Amino acid sequence: MNQPAYLPWLGYFHRIAISDVHVVLDHVQFEKNSFTNRNRIRTAGGTTWLTVPVLTSGRFGSLAINTLEIDQRSAWGQKHWRTIEQNYRKAPFFAQHAAFFQTVYRKDWRLLSDLCRVLTEYLLDALGISTPLRYSSTMEPEGVKDMLVLSLCKRAGADTYLSGPLGRNYLRESLFSEGGVTVRYHDYHHPHYPQLGPRPFDASMSVIDLLFNCGPESLAVLCSGQHHASSRAGAPFTKEPQ
Repeated sequence: MNQPAYLPWLGYFHRIAISDVHVVLDHVQFEKNSFTNRNRIRTAGGTTWLTVPVLTSGRFGSLAINTLEIDQRSAWGQKHWRTIEQNYRKAPFFAQHAAFFQTVYRKDWRLLSDLCRVLTEYLLDALGISTPLRYSSTMEPEGVKDMLVLSLCKRAGADTYLSGPLGRNYLRESLFSEGGVTVRYHDYHHPHYPQLGPRPFDASMSVIDLLFNCGPESLAVLCSGQHHASSRAGAPFTKEPQ
């Protein structure tokens, strides 16, 4: 379970890969400066942010992600494509995916959620991850915070919830246990892989950095060196990638 994200990092996809079903939290409130509308890529001079501009003025408090509109007053799509092409055109597997991304960035997108969905579904397919996605906006969940999460687990028929590491700070595991759901935590150990240029390795880049550099080996790299997930007490959770 995770919020939609723009060109997400490796850990986002690993959590999906080791899940039976992944719920996209697209009905919750947009958080400013989150990864919902931005992510980082590697350049010759360092890392840079690619940020999709969104219309938020005067609307905070009523900004459900699935209704969030992109600000089309800037040529952000052209800029993102130009930045990606300039920095990855020499990557071994960039050419295999270039046409898709060029087409995406030529389109006038109205909703951020639609853009994220198209990109994420393409990337899942390119990585070879077949885990089905469900969207919280279609599941009629109830409650807030951990009650919301538990509600979605029940709607999905789950007996185990795979949380991000920050869930340790707010999830009431006793509540989930009473609801018949076991909580596990996903602690991603970032692998190293070949990147363009002589600079030291940059971790936590968008997954396109891995895909353009490693191509069909990307899923194996993404899953390498992982303990998958653990409970608070450290009990292993070893679901294999889909």
